[in-house]
Amino acid sequence: MANTSIPFSTPSAVMTARSVPRSATAIAGAVRSTGAGPRTGGRSRRDLERQGFAGEVGQSVVIPRRDGATVIAVGVGERPSSGDLRDAAAVAVRNAQRHQDVTLDLLSAGSSNSADARAVTEGALLAAYRYPGITAKPDTQPRFASLTIVTSGAAAVERGVREGEVRSRATYLARDLANTPPAHLNARDLEVIVTDLALTHGFDVEVFDENDLEEMGCGGLLGVNKGSVEPPRLMRLTYTPRNPRGHVALVGKGVMYDSGGISLKPSDAFHVVMKMDMSGAAAVLSTMTTLKDLRCRNQVTGYIVCTDNMPSGSAMKLGDVLTMRNGKTVEVHNTDAEGRLILADGLSLAVEDKPEAIIDIATLTGAAMAALGPDIAAVLGTGSKVVEQLTESAEATGEPIWEMPLEKARYRKLLDSNVADMRNIGGPYAGCITAAIFLSEFTADVPWAHLDIAGTMKVDGDESWRSKGATGFGTRLLIDAVMNWSA
Repeated sequence: MANTSIPFSTPSAVMTARSVPRSATAIAGAVRSTGAGPRTGGRSRRDLERQGFAGEVGQSVVIPRRDGATVIAVGVGERPSSGDLRDAAAVAVRNAQRHQDVTLDLLSAGSSNSADARAVTEGALLAAYRYPGITAKPDTQPRFASLTIVTSGAAAVERGVREGEVRSRATYLARDLANTPPAHLNARDLEVIVTDLALTHGFDVEVFDENDLEEMGCGGLLGVNKGSVEPPRLMRLTYTPRNPRGHVALVGKGVMYDSGGISLKPSDAFHVVMKMDMSGAAAVLSTMTTLKDLRCRNQVTGYIVCTDNMPSGSAMKLGDVLTMRNGKTVEVHNTDAEGRLILADGLSLAVEDKPEAIIDIATLTGAAMAALGPDIAAVLGTGSKVVEQLTESAEATGEPIWEMPLEKARYRKLLDSNVADMRNIGGPYAGCITAAIFLSEFTADVPWAHLDIAGTMKVDGDESWRSKGATGFGTRLLIDAVMNWSA
């Protein structure tokens, strides 16, 4: 039976005001690297500089007052970008955690457009996130009772705040799902969650169980699932606005827990976080929950491909050959290279929808993390315009990506097999690239991009708007990409 008792966290409601409300117990004011000190607090720039505060992004000084709210001077640099304001809002919230009524007076430092307002809202709410945990009394309440953002009242600014709320709510969902222990969230549990969310957020759902997948020829997903006692699920989510301008397909890797299968992972700290190997699926699902609220004008189809990867007497073996949805055969040389096997079926199905572009997102390779570290995701693809638009969205959302070369001419031969069309790994080198080349075999001629978020799926401690644990990386990036998609 599916487990429906998972606690979910909820962001604080955000209010806007033209001035600081009297009820505020903490006020965060923006301070540039040149110019005057904060508008409230009674401290001059010289006073702040004595404390080592220069107004640079990330700096802050807490100024307690006996006769009023605590003032938090937050540095925003000389000419703050939206990203700077997002970081400043996060710093402010982390300094105001003990206060109930927090006010952010940060937009006067920027251009006060919708992007700035959205960034401030996201920075504050995402920094306030905490996973409720599996406890007797899970704490699902936000860190503060109220959050007020001082704005000019302009329509664009108000719209930016509301968009920031929606995108933050989606990121909360992605983080909650990835943080949830594997015994509390399997493929059937996720099916229940998806079905409930669809009713609330205006998208359609088709669920395919193991019998359906057998008829559909999804040999990659079924092969990976062979070692698990939990059945797999593949879910097709569809959002269709009136008179859609375009059509984008999203495919998310949903390995609910990855033991490595017969190619068992070592029992180390990284093995513990393999509950997060479904972060790609979480990002796709969370993106789908925003499209109605944001009035997205593009049709979006999301595929969530879900299974455990477990060792057992029935598990997929090295040397097995699987037949994928598009008919291609794959010889298994490593059962821990399972994500690409299930994505192959999802990508094949997405091609059949004839979208203008396909974007897949997956915690796919340690090679991506080795190459780019924990802060930057890899992007590769056959659609230069898709990669270009993803790069623009990455810049806008502060979720950085870096394009790596899809060197088919040089490296496709590494996937050659003596008994099948290809094998699922390409050797010890260029692992991120060979994994993407493998996926490209299932995208036909549809422009496609692949996001490898293995390195960015988590952080070990609070960092700006990224809270300890799962980051929800890729959620806001995908939202921005599909909202602004242009064929």
